[in-house]
Amino acid sequence: MVKQGPRPLVICGPSGSGKSTLLKKLFKEFPDTFGFSVSHTTRKPRPGEENGIHYHFVSVEEMQAAIENGEFIETAVFSGNMYGTSKKAVENVQHQGKVCVLDIEIEGVKQIRNSERLNPLLVFVNPPSIEELERRLRGRKTETEESLQKRLNTARIEIEYGTTAGNFDVVVQNNNLKQAYEDLRNFIVRELESQQGQDVFFVTSLVSNYKPFEV
Repeated sequence: MVKQGPRPLVICGPSGSGKSTLLKKLFKEFPDTFGFSVSHTTRKPRPGEENGIHYHFVSVEEMQAAIENGEFIETAVFSGNMYGTSKKAVENVQHQGKVCVLDIEIEGVKQIRNSERLNPLLVFVNPPSIEELERRLRGRKTETEESLQKRLNTARIEIEYGTTAGNFDVVVQNNNLKQAYEDLRNFIVRELESQQGQDVFFVTSLVSNYKPFEV
């Protein structure tokens, strides 16, 4: 089972919302505080993606067997592919005394949002608009027209759920990257400060190095 430890940070948002860029900035600024939970997926790697770093790329059969063995905290099907967060992936980060970061889909969020064991912090990254999201996805040149339309339809559902009051602890509006990162950063620092005195020893190192972010 996943051990009790630092509250995991769950970040969610439509593909193209800027989640990855925000996380890269967070990890760069606080390299010793956060650890990334590497998800499993049955989709094929994109150019530049490495197995075990970006995802654990597995077959449908392997994924289904692991699910049946109870190895996952959450699973979801997105654009015809299976995704999941394994208990081991979270344990690996928590054993290092770090905040485990989970980049997961809406369906996964629904499964773990009320988990007393994980007690996660939930962040939704909201894109400026569907039109801007489409522009970003087309710019990647990794989607067929059919898969693009599926992603956009899914994004509409995700945005409706993500911006509904009570579903997430904070909604980061990513109209401007610098402002979005400041909002994300300030939220996380406040939350970690609130864990002071709760036997979460890593918080001091982040908070002591905290400086107001300049936009």
